[in-house]
Amino acid sequence: MKKLTALLLALVMVMGLAACGGNNGGNKQKEDDPPTQTNNPDETPDDANEPSEPAGPEPITLRIGYMPNYASLWGVLSAIEQGYFAEEGITIQLTEFPDGPAEISAMEGGSIDLAYIGKGAHRLCITGSAVIFAPSSVHTVDKVVCMPDSGIESVEDLAGKTIAYNAGSSSESTFNNALTVAGLTREDVTPMELSIDNVVPAAVSGSIDAAVCWNPYSGQILQQVEGSYEIEFADGSTNISSWICLPDYAEANHDILVRFTRALFKGMDWGSQVENYETVAGYCAEQTKTGVDAQLMQVGDAHWFNIADLTAGMSDGTIKGYYEGMQNDMVKGENITPEEAKEDVSDFVLFDIISEALQ
Repeated sequence: MKKLTALLLALVMVMGLAACGGNNGGNKQKEDDPPTQTNNPDETPDDANEPSEPAGPEPITLRIGYMPNYASLWGVLSAIEQGYFAEEGITIQLTEFPDGPAEISAMEGGSIDLAYIGKGAHRLCITGSAVIFAPSSVHTVDKVVCMPDSGIESVEDLAGKTIAYNAGSSSESTFNNALTVAGLTREDVTPMELSIDNVVPAAVSGSIDAAVCWNPYSGQILQQVEGSYEIEFADGSTNISSWICLPDYAEANHDILVRFTRALFKGMDWGSQVENYETVAGYCAEQTKTGVDAQLMQVGDAHWFNIADLTAGMSDGTIKGYYEGMQNDMVKGENITPEEAKEDVSDFVLFDIISEALQ
């Protein structure tokens, strides 16, 4: 009996030691250790189901042609400086040109993608060299810069005078309009065809009586030739300015044109506000290396389209009417032949780009 009791006590002691060893062995998690994470594939972190941030627009760089004046730069610089192109993932590279035909030649050569043009170069859009994807501004009054002793008080007084103009640009179309209003022909005046860079020197030298040009060249004449002045005339013609590209580029880059135009229209909407004119003039002055005052002189040159203008104008046909009027003017002024004129201006104006950008 004593042996049995001793055996039972020994067995109890062995079992107790085994139990203690199991609780204090190497598998015990230390209090300072981090909790063990499971690898159960059915369990996922809480943030794994949260939606990822949407990818931004694909970054692109666009090479833009411009002319060194307020009308060319006001919208695109406003869009750059206010961050609207950045919102679209667009980086802008600006290159200066003297006129629209030079810009179109550069596009054909592959050195720029898009460009701003004045009225005269629209002839090349009608004849198929380029297409319009955005309007910029509209001018309702044209001007001729006259020299101090020219004796010119109205367009009728251009008879017998030497008139400088730049062929193929807005200068030539304005020249033709002035003659039409005056009831004159080129045989009644002495036309002097010059590159736009040579119009100001011709005025300063006194070799002309008047010049038909746009800012900044007209402003430079007024500043450099003491006593020079401008006369205004209106013939009901449409003097519209636009943004253009090559037809092949438009066909291959529809979405890029919408993105560019959407940002441009936002810039135009901001820049067209009177309280922002001086700021915009500062942008233009910095880009063209001229004074702010010289840029502010150009603010009255046109009506600067805002988004409300464009939205209403697309709805009621006003925008299309501007391009129809411009084409009719070019036929009357013999800038294009009746055969070159398009039955529908949609052949050279991409109204779908304008509408999509406004949406």
